Amino acid sequence: MTAHVLARIDDAAEVASESVMPAVAKGLALVAQHLQKSFGGNRVLRDLSLDVPAGQFVAIIGRSGCGKSTLLRLLAGLDQPSGGRLSFDNDEAKTARQTVRMMFQEPRLLPWSRILANVEVGLGASRGTAEGRARALAGLREVGLEDRRHEWPSVLSGGQKQRVALARALVSRPRVLAFDEPLGALDALTRISMQRLLERVWQDQRFTAILVTHDVAEAVTLADRVVMIEEGQIALDLAVGLPRPRERGSAEVAALEGAILRHLFRNSLPGEDA
Repeated sequence: MTAHVLARIDDAAEVASESVMPAVAKGLALVAQHLQKSFGGNRVLRDLSLDVPAGQFVAIIGRSGCGKSTLLRLLAGLDQPSGGRLSFDNDEAKTARQTVRMMFQEPRLLPWSRILANVEVGLGASRGTAEGRARALAGLREVGLEDRRHEWPSVLSGGQKQRVALARALVSRPRVLAFDEPLGALDALTRISMQRLLERVWQDQRFTAILVTHDVAEAVTLADRVVMIEEGQIALDLAVGLPRPRERGSAEVAALEGAILRHLFRNSLPGEDA
């Protein structure tokens, strides 16, 4: 299978153009060069290279086990690469990773702490201070849950818990925010609402966003760019130049979604072009 396939995979992809970047990017540019990651004898990432400008929203897609979540864990510093180089704004030092945060599919809230205290967990050294409390309240206000600050996580819905998790990530003022299927367990309507919230927060705060998702329509709706990983390498890198806000199910989104799916399944569906 050939890596780094050109983005122009069929006529439908012609609607894509140069991605529209936020006016003032506060995120970090990240560069991965020839990244490799193995777990024992299992080689998950194979010579993967990726260049993301500051403030860009990138969606990572691919089949289960292709290396998507492994890449996020390397970006967040939760794992170390077996080979290659990873830098943020040309800085390989650990200090750069202090502004990288990650959201998981599970909210991972502390059940013994109230909502506001859960958000304050993301503050680090500022936790428990007057400034920290104000920032935590502002984070809850940003996600529309300020009025629930004194409640327990157990009384919240799945979507509300993910909003709290998002507020917890935002209060640290991240310059890179990595999302590992954060909306995967939500019902359809809640998922659409959360997609709109993620897009609004990203546009407001200008961090660099890296979203892993199995939902191709979600990737096209939210991202400036869709990157597909196959067998531990980048097999597709497609700019999404559609104006925002994008409507899921629109002709333009459907055309790009269809083009990406044809590429994804080209080796498994009969009658598809290679």
